[in-house]
Amino acid sequence: MGETLAERLALVQEGIADAARHAGRDINELTTIVVTKFHPAQLVRDLYDLGVRNVGENRHQEAEAKAAELADLDLTWHFIGQLQSNKARAARKYASVVHSVDRESLVTALGNAAMTPDGQPENNVVDVLDCFVQLNLTQDPARGGIQPADVVQLAEQVAAQPSLNLLGVMAVAPLDEEPRVAFARVRAASERILSVIPTAHFISTGMSHDYAAAIAEGATHLRIGSAITGNRPVSG
Repeated sequence: MGETLAERLALVQEGIADAARHAGRDINELTTIVVTKFHPAQLVRDLYDLGVRNVGENRHQEAEAKAAELADLDLTWHFIGQLQSNKARAARKYASVVHSVDRESLVTALGNAAMTPDGQPENNVVDVLDCFVQLNLTQDPARGGIQPADVVQLAEQVAAQPSLNLLGVMAVAPLDEEPRVAFARVRAASERILSVIPTAHFISTGMSHDYAAAIAEGATHLRIGSAITGNRPVSG
């Protein structure tokens, strides 16, 4: 890409606004999370200078290090990758939102992480952690996420934890399926969750290549990476 970071950000913001208008949506309903995976902390500082306040990471070690280095900035850190249960306590020290809650053991670990092992409030964690349950739109268990038949049960488990707040449902569209069709299934899952947890009305779907389809199907949180950040400097 030949554009500058500011130009790429502006192009995506314009595209999101156009998609929202086309879908009859209010742009103020949408939160754009800039995914900075593999990019240096300096890029996040540059994004902050451009007005970005929501950033996303999907690897715990990288997220933890960046959040520590950028502690002077007023950022909301979204964790969007697969999280090991034994990293839940550490993740709660920097993440304000976890988008990838996909199993009961992680729900328990994140809930327990609000307290020390001896029952005292844990230092340096948010009192209530916002969460999405992740829906697997494929039959591949390696993709992460709960199967549609079990999504309401997992949502209820999140809602039952005093230190967790269920925002709604998150998913990644399969590469071999039309995104709008996939996101319609996410909307259906969201409606099932809403039938038992009326406050969990948020939907985290949409990435660089499919955010317009996500907006058309009710997305409220968009996870945009390379369309804003440019090509990743490394691949692993």
